[in-house]
Amino acid sequence: MLKRAFTIALVAVTVVATAPARAVESGPPGQRSIEGGPAPFDSDLMRLAEILGALHYLRALCGANEGQKWRDQMQALLDAEAPAGERRSRMVANFNRGYRGFRQTYRTCTPAAGLAVRRYLEEGAKISREITARYAN
Repeated sequence: MLKRAFTIALVAVTVVATAPARAVESGPPGQRSIEGGPAPFDSDLMRLAEILGALHYLRALCGANEGQKWRDQMQALLDAEAPAGERRSRMVANFNRGYRGFRQTYRTCTPAAGLAVRRYLEEGAKISREITARYAN
């Protein structure tokens, strides 16, 4: 249930975050800004990228058999939010940090790994809901 809500919310974030009425491109290509500064939800998107990386590793480790689902969600977010530039690099680095952090810690699915999955699904859904509620037109 949480997984499904998280996926739906992530798609909503992608749609909302690309609304042309709110975004103004300035600076390097692919670096989104709002009225001349960084997007106010950038830190949330960076955290979401890290969560997606962690889920990509942990869900596979715990036998979810979802294939590339979480990587694909990250790719969709990158395509919508940061087609090129430094912002994209930061998002990719955060995804990789989430993935590698758990890869270094867990070799098998443990109760702690399962708990981390549940918490990340909840946190990712919360971030997505908050961004959608705050920045939807």
